[in-house]
Amino acid sequence: MLFSSIPFLFYFLPAVLALYFLVPKNLKNAVLLLFSLVFYAWGEPVYVFLMIGTIALFFFCGVAIGKSKTQRGKKLWLTVSVVVSLTLLAIFKYADFLVGNVNSLLGTNIPLLELALPIGISFYTFQCLSYTIDVYRGNAQVQKNIVSFGAYVSLFPQLIAGPIVRYVDVARELDNRTHSWENIRLGLRRFLIGLGKKILIANQFGELTNLFRDSGEKSVVFYWIYAVAFALHIYFDFSGYSDMAIGLGRVFGFHFIENFNYPYLSRSVAEFWRRWHMSLGSWFRDYVYIPLGGNRVSRGRWVFNTLVVWMLTGLWHGAAWNFVLWGLLYAVCLLIEKFVPALQKLPDILRRGYTLLVVVLGFVLFNAADLAQAVSDIGGMFGFGNVPFVSPETLYFLRSYALLFAVALVGATPAVKQLAGRLEGKGIGLVLETVLILALLLVCTAYLVDGSFNPFLYFRF
Repeated sequence: MLFSSIPFLFYFLPAVLALYFLVPKNLKNAVLLLFSLVFYAWGEPVYVFLMIGTIALFFFCGVAIGKSKTQRGKKLWLTVSVVVSLTLLAIFKYADFLVGNVNSLLGTNIPLLELALPIGISFYTFQCLSYTIDVYRGNAQVQKNIVSFGAYVSLFPQLIAGPIVRYVDVARELDNRTHSWENIRLGLRRFLIGLGKKILIANQFGELTNLFRDSGEKSVVFYWIYAVAFALHIYFDFSGYSDMAIGLGRVFGFHFIENFNYPYLSRSVAEFWRRWHMSLGSWFRDYVYIPLGGNRVSRGRWVFNTLVVWMLTGLWHGAAWNFVLWGLLYAVCLLIEKFVPALQKLPDILRRGYTLLVVVLGFVLFNAADLAQAVSDIGGMFGFGNVPFVSPETLYFLRSYALLFAVALVGATPAVKQLAGRLEGKGIGLVLETVLILALLLVCTAYLVDGSFNPFLYFRF
């Protein structure tokens, strides 16, 4: 079930809100768990049992770690949780990738499993791992109520596409949170802003990237239009979903961490990753990079740590070589920035330009069906393969989408938020906000009723 769908907006969400605020405090987590499982089962009827099994596994391992009297016993149960969860992730997400590469290298004919990928498995697996690791480290208390723990793991606002919410960040609110009309207002406002970003901007750029793929008149300019359109598409798609998740969490009394902070304003690749998918970056930092030694090791080991973390970051996004190379591209850029400090002394405009070029080229690699298509797309951007500079079709699409590009480029900066902040607290500001939010809901609903293009990119991760 998509947040940006009629069934969710006008049936599921009103039902869960009504029941959630009617029941007493001690039943609210049970309501969230029940509706979250229904939400997941809507699109994954069979894999909801995998979700329930994951909840049971990590709950039991957490309790066992807490009860263990020795360090050896604690480590045993931590190992069980890590090995079982990563094995399941490997089977569903990476088995066919591994088998396909073995077949290619050795000329074997091992059959593929061809299993459907459980939606959101990468997200909820990482959330569960953060729980047992933090309990083992002593950074989190053991959750002894399986309903509350199940609500944390399956919480539908961020279940299938993040942000990756660590248990330690919501443990207090899971058992003792407050609700207010102000939280509901701010939460619904954030949700509807995210909905607008998704439907009115991201979906339109998604259609443009599909039109590019179907075009028989590609040109250098059209390749660049496609590259920038996809970069804007993935940003508004994913940040829009994060806004919706954070907003819904606020309605239910949770304060989830931010996941995006205007990443396209970055002046370095390192800064970009401090602003993009922030929950994933901090997860790899705290649970992989630092345990490997971080940067407090020899230079050679630090390079190794960096390459490992970014290769894993690429693989987390998908089981294909273009994702691996995408992750390693960022590793190389980060190493260059570290070893060539003169880059930090360049004028801001050059630093921003270099960062955007790396990001845009990286997303072309990210979105390619395979390495051959990635090479073709990047080559086309620079005129290789006898590609004309421009074509009549290119000019048509440029004119047709010029306004959307302008709106998106402004929307990718804090300008709109700053303007809204100036009106915050003023009487006319609240009235204007209410009118605009209701208008946004009506327009988004009209698009959905019309049956417009409405996929969600990060479901595949």
